[in-house]
Amino acid sequence: MLKHRGFPSRLPGTDFQFTIRRAQKGSATRLTRRERFADRRSADRMADAGFLAALIEHFGDAPFERGNLDAGRLSWLFGREVVPAEEPFDPESYAALLRVDMAAAEAAFPELFDGDPA
Repeated sequence: MLKHRGFPSRLPGTDFQFTIRRAQKGSATRLTRRERFADRRSADRMADAGFLAALIEHFGDAPFERGNLDAGRLSWLFGREVVPAEEPFDPESYAALLRVDMAAAEAAFPELFDGDPA
């Protein structure tokens, strides 16, 4: 399992995890698209935005290996802002390639692209 050096391990000041420490025995936790309902807590929405911002800062729109990125956090973005970068795609592989769909990311999280450094 590739460890993404320099990638934040969690959302600062919270317990929202962005990376895992070690690989699971057998296969990786399956990536599935989780529905984001309008009544989600603001802390959960903030964690999604923070994770997506870290992905964009670290990888941009280039393909990246899933590696030690947390499956639960990826699943909140998977199929929308984070999409498979290869066919066939194995959702249970640490070596699976993903990429950020910048158009979808900007549509869902415009505050990340407004140009304000704050």
